[in-house]
Amino acid sequence: MQPFEMKEASISGIQSRMESGDLTAKKLTMLYLEQIATYNHAGPKINAVLEVNPDALHIAESLDLERKKTGPRGPLHGIPVLLKDNIDTGDKTHTTAGSLALKDHYAKADAFITKKLREAGAIILGKANLTEWANFMTVGMPNGYSSHGGQVLNPYGPGKFDVGGSSSGPGAAIAANFAVGAIGTETSGSILSPASSNSTVGIKPTVGLLSRTGIIPISNSQDTAGPITRTVEDAAILLGVLTGIDEEDPATSTNPNILDDYTTFLKKDGLKNKRIGISRDYLQGLPEEELELVNQAIKDIEKLGATIIDPVEVPTKLPGPTVLFHEFKNGLNAYLSNASANVPVRSLVDVINFNQTHAKDALKYGQKLLTDSEAKSGNLTEEEYLNDRLADINQAQYEGIDSAIEKDNLDALVFVNNYGAGIAAKAGYPSITVPAGYTSEGKPLGITFTGQAYSEGRLIELAYAYEQATKHRRAPELG
Repeated sequence: MQPFEMKEASISGIQSRMESGDLTAKKLTMLYLEQIATYNHAGPKINAVLEVNPDALHIAESLDLERKKTGPRGPLHGIPVLLKDNIDTGDKTHTTAGSLALKDHYAKADAFITKKLREAGAIILGKANLTEWANFMTVGMPNGYSSHGGQVLNPYGPGKFDVGGSSSGPGAAIAANFAVGAIGTETSGSILSPASSNSTVGIKPTVGLLSRTGIIPISNSQDTAGPITRTVEDAAILLGVLTGIDEEDPATSTNPNILDDYTTFLKKDGLKNKRIGISRDYLQGLPEEELELVNQAIKDIEKLGATIIDPVEVPTKLPGPTVLFHEFKNGLNAYLSNASANVPVRSLVDVINFNQTHAKDALKYGQKLLTDSEAKSGNLTEEEYLNDRLADINQAQYEGIDSAIEKDNLDALVFVNNYGAGIAAKAGYPSITVPAGYTSEGKPLGITFTGQAYSEGRLIELAYAYEQATKHRRAPELG
């Protein structure tokens, strides 16, 4: 048997080595901690991991013992996973959203999806850095920057290429082989952007597929968590573990067909006889070399048996982000009202005042989005909010993605990177991005498949077929 290579290791490959007794969860966790030690704050200083779980090795060792006694719980048994630092963990790690105001915040309990991971036997390795407040703090702040965690760098070009955001830490960490997989969150592009920017696979699910309980919110109508991994197969495994109805999140009861296994959609011929739509309007302004990569991806999709409908009409003019301002104040105030006693903030206005008091460290780029949100009532009664929320549904769902797909009988739409993230976010619809190559400078590019509500299985089928035929992803050279 060949020596185990931690870099680019997949869940199935790891489980095979663990079953043979050639690898343990403890040894695997140690290898990832060594990788973090070498490249997170040293070497290229990727700065993707904000905090390591002090109990990770103990948990790994206990899972090794359980495997010997009763066998593995499932495919995630003994698998180290990172969580974006806006997802609650009721352990010895903090949940901060990258804010100095929450640097001492210990969540009282696990988020719903954190519990699901632990139940599946995953090891919560630690927390990943992010764009502060999930990039809903100010205007002009770089992707991947937080006042608490500093700047996350793109492993493919530290300081050269945009790392994407707001799940910057999860995207960069998985690209740099700091863990097997990570859980990010998205309101509008915050999984798709860092996943495509770091040559990883990211799934932004339908709003309601995964519970949002225990996640620091921005928008009740758009927020969702989702996996970031190096392969479509690993993303499908993680997605299945995370699903489930949560009585505390009514959105999870809108799912007509709850699945806990998406690996059944991993079909190498998944693009055969499919109809794929291309919106050229969403490719406007793309640099010529990146457009060439997109066009090659479209040709590859066609070679794999799909019918390409090019172009299709997808609306580009949508209502502004006003819905987020109203919902952020409402959701954040509710979350902070239950924060631990040692946290100095209990509301959005408290956060704003804290930042002003600590302006030198907390307000490098300002807090315009926070103050704009505070100006709303938070009661969700304003005419502006209600009209724009309804407009989002009508223009992004009915007259947008639904109309485009139904008009040409499409299986999915294809975008580049996170260029179509806005309309999918407002619709609450799913997307999956997969590596599609690199520019001559080495900048990653991703192809993104988007569909109607709860079409994750079909999107995984399409993305897997493309990934397996092209195998674009290559690990970054970290030095």
